[in-house]
Amino acid sequence: MLFFRVFYTPFIVCLLLSGCDREPVKGNPSAGRIQTAASQTDGSADGCVWVVDSTLNGRLYLCGTIHILREQDYPLAPGYEAAYRGSDKLLLELPPGKGSGPELSMKMSQLGTFSSDTSLEAHVSAHAWKAVQTWALRRGLDPSSMKRFRPWFVSLLITSKEYALLGATPELGVDKHFSARAESDGKLGEGLETDDFQLQMFTSLTNEQQRELLDQTLAELSTVPDEYEKMILAWKKGDLPALHAMLFREAEKHPDLMNLFLTDRNRVWIEKLDAMLRRGEKVMVLVGAGHLTGDAGLIELLKKRGHQVRHYREVKHF
Repeated sequence: MLFFRVFYTPFIVCLLLSGCDREPVKGNPSAGRIQTAASQTDGSADGCVWVVDSTLNGRLYLCGTIHILREQDYPLAPGYEAAYRGSDKLLLELPPGKGSGPELSMKMSQLGTFSSDTSLEAHVSAHAWKAVQTWALRRGLDPSSMKRFRPWFVSLLITSKEYALLGATPELGVDKHFSARAESDGKLGEGLETDDFQLQMFTSLTNEQQRELLDQTLAELSTVPDEYEKMILAWKKGDLPALHAMLFREAEKHPDLMNLFLTDRNRVWIEKLDAMLRRGEKVMVLVGAGHLTGDAGLIELLKKRGHQVRHYREVKHF
């Protein structure tokens, strides 16, 4: 469950990473270097790219992304470059340029902060509160500062800090890379959702769901480095069964959270994707790789709509 933040909520992770004792990064300073490297890939990994064709000549390049990456995770597999060149526009979870900025950051902090008459300690178990304090001390933070934040906000704060320590940043995320490149090239970009919608997913969580989210995050802290490496390897190979197993190993324990962050969103997105295919559009779709996996994933949903879906490596004439 810790990994779903990397796959399902791009601007949340980005905001927290930029605000978690780091200076905000303007633009994408690595974009030029990484863009060049992307064209020099040796093709040793298949990548998480699927080609979706309709009978009306529509084509989607369905690209699974990870919203935060490290420099060592580049260059990208060749399917991403082929998808970018073969598309007329980009479709991301959030419109290009959204998901960041001081106004949105302030709004998120306000929504994630308790009123002065209560605190985190009063809303979580004694064990969870102690674990949060221990984590804060280990990361050089003032434990008392955690009291003012709601459980969902603390969960995301912990997640962002742990991935930042691995060198994973939003500036190197797949979405950010192609969004910046499209802006430079003058290629159109659209979003499937809005900032407010993604914030609402967290503010709508019940107290019990917030406690579940925080408890699960705390329980997985020790496994983050190893699991992140496994996740990156599976993503580079386009190994959806492996990704699905990692992301959904605790799904049965938290079905309401999985429905909120994944299944329900896929059901909404599929309508827009289906419409684009039936209009004959050529679109590069960039969404968290977790949205592609399983029976409720976009790949299976598109197949059920009658569209042909193939992994990039299976396409001889792109």
